[in-house]
Amino acid sequence: MGMDLRCQVNNHAHRTGEMDLERLLVRRGQSFSLALQCFTPLPPNHKLAMILHLGKESGVVVKVLDARAGSDKWWFRQQRAQNEVLLTVHSPADTPVGIYSVTLLLLSPDGHILEQTTPETFYLLFNPWCKADSVYLPDEELLEEYILNENGLLYQGSWDQISSLPWNFGQFEQDVVDICFEILNNSPAALKNPEIDTANRADPVYVSRTITAMVNANDDRGVVLGRWDGKYDDGVSPTRWTGSVAILRRWREAGAQRVRYGQCWVFSGVACTVLRCLGIPTRPVTNYSSAHDTDGNLNVDYLYDEQLESVSEGRKDMIWNYHCWVESWMDREDLPKGYDGWQALDPTPQERSDGVYCCGPCPVKAVRDGDVGMKYDAAFVFSEVNADLVTWIVYPDGQRSQVSLNQKTVGRNISTKSVYGDYREDITKHYKYPEGSVKEREVYEKAGRRITQLNGAPGQLELKIKHAQAILGTDFDVIVEVHNVGGEDTPAQLTVTSNAVTYNSLHRGECQRRTASLTVPAQKAHKEVMRLRYDHYGACVSEHNLIRVTALLQASSQPDVILQEVNIPLSMPQLHVKVVGDAVVSRKLIAHISFTNPLPITLRGGMFTVEGAGLTCSSTYQHIVANIGPGEDVKVKLSFKPTRAGLRKLMVDFDADRLRDVKGIATLIVRDRLTVN
Repeated sequence: MGMDLRCQVNNHAHRTGEMDLERLLVRRGQSFSLALQCFTPLPPNHKLAMILHLGKESGVVVKVLDARAGSDKWWFRQQRAQNEVLLTVHSPADTPVGIYSVTLLLLSPDGHILEQTTPETFYLLFNPWCKADSVYLPDEELLEEYILNENGLLYQGSWDQISSLPWNFGQFEQDVVDICFEILNNSPAALKNPEIDTANRADPVYVSRTITAMVNANDDRGVVLGRWDGKYDDGVSPTRWTGSVAILRRWREAGAQRVRYGQCWVFSGVACTVLRCLGIPTRPVTNYSSAHDTDGNLNVDYLYDEQLESVSEGRKDMIWNYHCWVESWMDREDLPKGYDGWQALDPTPQERSDGVYCCGPCPVKAVRDGDVGMKYDAAFVFSEVNADLVTWIVYPDGQRSQVSLNQKTVGRNISTKSVYGDYREDITKHYKYPEGSVKEREVYEKAGRRITQLNGAPGQLELKIKHAQAILGTDFDVIVEVHNVGGEDTPAQLTVTSNAVTYNSLHRGECQRRTASLTVPAQKAHKEVMRLRYDHYGACVSEHNLIRVTALLQASSQPDVILQEVNIPLSMPQLHVKVVGDAVVSRKLIAHISFTNPLPITLRGGMFTVEGAGLTCSSTYQHIVANIGPGEDVKVKLSFKPTRAGLRKLMVDFDADRLRDVKGIATLIVRDRLTVN
């Protein structure tokens, strides 16, 4: 009569019930059951055979053994009960993940095929609950977060002013699992040789590396196109996204056409969704003061002329205010012992690896211990968290002078969301030994780097930059202090600039510049106050709302120059979100959203975007408002019907012409209709 895939029973047992209960989704290395329904009992001397197909028509064919076999084989056992046969299927824990079809054959005593069922489809995923799987993670609380949690936090801001962005991973939302396999199917390796690619999908190292290449659209039919120049009119501003699902669906609906646009946190959020969905434990990570070393010398070299103008040419070394990537948990059977566990994977297109824009998987332990030869890209990740900042002054004759060295700027407060709640866990110690420790110096030498030293004794002038909390739309003061720790009065030249920059150090425009000649008394301090006015920075501030203040000090009697730099994040307003109604599956709820324009100008083209895993069906909701005057309040109401029970988060984003990335969130517990009286 047919085959019952027993989707509800199997999916609940394999922790995929949140994905779907109408289709079969199981994890490798764990048995599942099928029921063969017959018109009459099967003759006792007839046999059943099971055939699996993986991939396209010419793909992998697996004959499932009909008796107990080793853990490296597919096999099934059967229990006959009148007109039904219950089949328990066992899969190897190292078999390729993918979309399989299963066919049952009825064989005569001499082995001829008498009947066969219509092929049925099931999905096979990695299994971090199975000890034999190379992604096994023996901690239920970690699995609850790194596989099953559909909501999370991506950390942004700066090392001394950390902020969090709620993100809807939505890995169990409708059809996301299909999109994940479509991403794999569109990789260059799959298109070139699908059979080899299919077989390689048994290995999480291969799969995760493929995903990091496919999440960005630089080389292939990837998902997201990166852009950092502020020109997003032909797409979606990276700051508008509040989750991965809308991006993945847009990619699929457009026929695997790149989605415009993303930046590092978007790439990491999408990668986290795909890897969790496939069954690989994954968490997003943020590195503050993250180095992008373009020439591989493990230094970030800043070049300025005597007027404090950047004179770097070509591809510049940069320090990003923060940079996001992901870590995935897996064994590294391709490496010597000791490198299992968390692996850094960076889908943001920065440098090519084996000719492709991808990075990792790189063992985090290899980064910490300076083993920069380990696969993949350990030297690049090492520099992201360990590079020295070296500043040079370039003179008119082409000569350059090293004027400052900072060995503690890069790689600070490396962060991920805690498994115990919505707060930050610092994982810096996993990537590096304490700054300045003996072990840290040993690791640097092991990594083959030249320990940079600044020549000469310390000068008698010291330079510091201080500022109060800066709020977008207001004026605020920056105080530059010059301390004379010597015994003589010292004349000097001080230049201070403020620039609007992006989080990855691209300049959008100079706000103010001031040059002063001063004499600092011995054992005293001179304070220079620069008032940063919204009238000056408002027109050029980037969507990341970041001001960089740079101070350059040169004593008249000394050749050395002192340079200090701070990044000042401008605090953003928040949306207030309140949900009214009983939170029950399929019952209408109303979200009340309120917002006050904090700027002294009118906002135009405002748009509210709302989404939430298990809350907003298969789409995001948008509401457009016209003009919002200075200080004006706006209130918006949106209705939605939850689709799944459990702890859910409603994400709201507001963007306008001069104000972007304003976020709000509401958390609610949705009950199933069956539990409501």
